[in-house]
Amino acid sequence: MKNIPRIFIKENIESGIQTPAEKDIVHYLSRVMRTDTCLVFGNGNEYNATLSDDKKFLIIGEKTEHDDPSNNITLMFAPIKRTDDLLNMATQMGVCAFQPVITDRTNANHINWERMQKIVIEAAEQSNRNSVPVIKTPIKFSSLDLKGVVFADERAAYGHKVNVGAGDITSILIGPEGGFSDAEFVALDAAGAYGISLGKTILRAELAAAVAIAKVVK
Repeated sequence: MKNIPRIFIKENIESGIQTPAEKDIVHYLSRVMRTDTCLVFGNGNEYNATLSDDKKFLIIGEKTEHDDPSNNITLMFAPIKRTDDLLNMATQMGVCAFQPVITDRTNANHINWERMQKIVIEAAEQSNRNSVPVIKTPIKFSSLDLKGVVFADERAAYGHKVNVGAGDITSILIGPEGGFSDAEFVALDAAGAYGISLGKTILRAELAAAVAIAKVVK
């Protein structure tokens, strides 16, 4: 299958319109991929598109039949040193939104969220999605509604029995590099959050996120 470039368009798009082509898109298509055709996507839809002769616009063509493979999972996570890897992998796995959470042991407090947004867009373009996950404003753990939340419970590696509750799962919580604090475990248990085991070993946070998503998404 021919490798056709895919471009995320922030504005609402539909067949027959022209949208301004940003300089980096023109460079990517003309200089890197050496083509004037591409696929553009946004809001769950994908369209054929062509770069105009003056290279100032993308001319939106017919809508494709490609369905958005994204899911309805919100990944709540404590920012870590390798937040870029976590967001990249989770975007590829289809999550619809990211909620950064400041926990007791969160120590990555200076994340460049603008750069993270670019990473998420690139991951969506490359993974054949028709939408880009939303990165929400960070909130404190104490502000979370933990009822019905599924969380990666590292206590399972030490023999603690955990079970996922029945019903649709829309939120997954991943702890920081140092794990949840005792007080946070108490809050999770008291709220009826569902812990899931990620195996008998302790995983890095970015890998834990990918494994948790894989276990939950059907």
